[in-house]
Amino acid sequence: MIEPTLALQTAIRAALVANPAVSALVPADHIRAGGSRPDKTPCVIMSDGNTALQGQDYTALRAAWVYLDLHIWTLDAGEDAVKEIAFAVTTALDKTLTIEGGYCDHFKVTASRFPRDPDPAYGHGVLSVEALIRWIV
Repeated sequence: MIEPTLALQTAIRAALVANPAVSALVPADHIRAGGSRPDKTPCVIMSDGNTALQGQDYTALRAAWVYLDLHIWTLDAGEDAVKEIAFAVTTALDKTLTIEGGYCDHFKVTASRFPRDPDPAYGHGVLSVEALIRWIV
């Protein structure tokens, strides 16, 4: 398995790209990891995230809590468009995620926020997620 944060980002992207409601609102190549205001909109940009390692058991099973934010951006579409995308993303992620080389024992969207961007042309939403990831070394 790759690093837990990268594994979770990969699983989230796969779930969003495969969901018809999300793909109707956001092109697949606009769903990515990153850390800045987007160059293409509408988009979903996953933050780098944080990993809290939980140790290992006697079988070399590792566990970690992973926390990250999904930033949703629109341009000249208004705040309602951001909220529509956020709802579609939240609904698409309301399922068990498949982690390559590991297991996702817990996953949920824990919060949503819609901060105003200094440039009123941009709509911005943030979904916070948490996951418990396990893997064997």
